Amino acid sequence: MNKFIGMAAAAMMATAAQAEETVVWWDFLGGGDGVRMKQLISDFNEANAGEITIDATTLEWGVPFYTKVQTSVAVGEAPDIMTYHASRIPLAIDQGVLDEITPADWEKMGLGASDFADQIWDAVTGPDGKIYGVPLDTHPIVLYYNRDVLAAAGQLNDDGTPKGMGSREEFTAMLQAVADSGQVKFPLASVTADGNFMFRTIYSLVGQQDGELLTDGEFLVGDNAQKLENALAVLQEWTNAGLQSTYTDYPATVALFTSGEAAMMINGVWEVPTMTDLHADGKLFEWGAVELPVIFDHPATYSDSHVFAIPAGSAQDPAKRDAVLKVMAGILNESLFWATAGHIPANKNVTDTDEYKAMEPNATYSSLTANMIYDPKTPLAGVAGPIFDVMSTYFVPTLNGEMDPAEAVEEIAYELNDM
Repeated sequence: MNKFIGMAAAAMMATAAQAEETVVWWDFLGGGDGVRMKQLISDFNEANAGEITIDATTLEWGVPFYTKVQTSVAVGEAPDIMTYHASRIPLAIDQGVLDEITPADWEKMGLGASDFADQIWDAVTGPDGKIYGVPLDTHPIVLYYNRDVLAAAGQLNDDGTPKGMGSREEFTAMLQAVADSGQVKFPLASVTADGNFMFRTIYSLVGQQDGELLTDGEFLVGDNAQKLENALAVLQEWTNAGLQSTYTDYPATVALFTSGEAAMMINGVWEVPTMTDLHADGKLFEWGAVELPVIFDHPATYSDSHVFAIPAGSAQDPAKRDAVLKVMAGILNESLFWATAGHIPANKNVTDTDEYKAMEPNATYSSLTANMIYDPKTPLAGVAGPIFDVMSTYFVPTLNGEMDPAEAVEEIAYELNDM
């Protein structure tokens, strides 16, 4: 009798063990957002114990991650779910490394196009009209500012936001007023030693002129070359006037701002945790973050989105697929916590909540979702893609006053179209 009971118990345990689905997860999230994603994964595993467990691995961001994904799909060893950049989806489709997120998948998740901004939904839509990613967020660049320095220079509005945000002339005058106050080494810190990063700022300024990089398969046609030149010229003007930091890499840019040597900084929303944590520890001044200034015709800000994607050939078993879909929907529905990493949740059901609308500085800059622009849809674009590399070569000397903007644009147009 005891033996029978023992065998029955063992069988029940084996059945329970078989019922639990393990979802293999890859991401590239480090720093503050990596910490928060690990917490979301831990919370999900706890809430779904015995049913689903996420087995997560964090890999190196950029080219190493995407190369590993391509290789893993080719040899049939890809994860069940992974993070991806929306900007890389055209190349991923070309390489055949992503599975479609089908209408049936969306129905099971209880989500659809109406839950996301049009630009975000478009960014995960392939040329075949199929959807290849579940958007988690949008992560644009913003303008960080030191409230104490700007207040002392008389450059704060009554609501605590910077003055001079409405035109090139106004913003340049504001930068000059801060410089004249003698409080800082640079009014504006920018990552001027890294053209890949500066692509974000430059593309934003091109977008403010309704410019585009790619038109019917050709780069910088018509007056688009002039619009790129205009963007480079204004940034070079600030550098030459001593209003913007020169040959500054990413860590040095953050250091200039957090040390108080720069009054403002253009950087991604992913640096919000850095500022939040330093301020909480009493190691940072009063600060804020707002949408980029309107330098040309209207607001426009470069953005990309982290998305969840299913590698081609993965999660085909119905039970595994259902588990993956539950993971994606579960994380999206809890993405208010993800917003503490600075990102703007893609799920409008989250950003429409009173809790999100009270979250600062996110609530202040989240209005920019109406003005987002994404990379052109081409396999040559996207994070760490060929377009970034070509333009970077010419952006750095131009931004630092060592190359004429018109010459830089001519070389960029030639090399891009040569690709």
